Amino acid sequence: MNVPARKETTESFVPDMSSQRSLRDALGCFATGITIVTAASTDGPAAITVNSFSSVSLTPPLVLWSIDRHSARFETFTKVKHYAIHILTVEQKSLCMEVAKNPAYLKDRKLATNQHHVPILDDCLVRFDCSHEAAHDAGDHVIIVGRVNQVTQRLDEPYTPDPLTFYRGQTGAICADCR
Repeated sequence: MNVPARKETTESFVPDMSSQRSLRDALGCFATGITIVTAASTDGPAAITVNSFSSVSLTPPLVLWSIDRHSARFETFTKVKHYAIHILTVEQKSLCMEVAKNPAYLKDRKLATNQHHVPILDDCLVRFDCSHEAAHDAGDHVIIVGRVNQVTQRLDEPYTPDPLTFYRGQTGAICADCR
């Protein structure tokens, strides 16, 4: 069988205003998990879909995520003292998309809350209940650092669902059974 030779091409550029799309595409080559961050607000449950989540430190237990300064949810999430970060399963793709499109998607839903009255989502892989530790200016975003106060982890039998991922602008999954 003749397999055509793969032609490898590369692109190099200096990130500036004229290459923002290329930079966004390049950054999209890093696969990430997808989370929903929730908080209590005066208008009811606030939620935002986030793929900038990362661990920072085990001692003390710190995590981070970032929010765009132009987000309609910016004021809410930069002012709250407590929030929850939910790592989504592939089964929660529609929830992810609805929260991303609609800031008020969870507003009329009856949700359980944690000890700090933060709305929590069911069926996630992991939930990190956090308190605000720090915020750092970072260009058009603010990096929010949270102290993890409690972790709730899903340990289903016989399997735990795959995480929902984001890669090159698309959602997907890491197939745990394919390893």
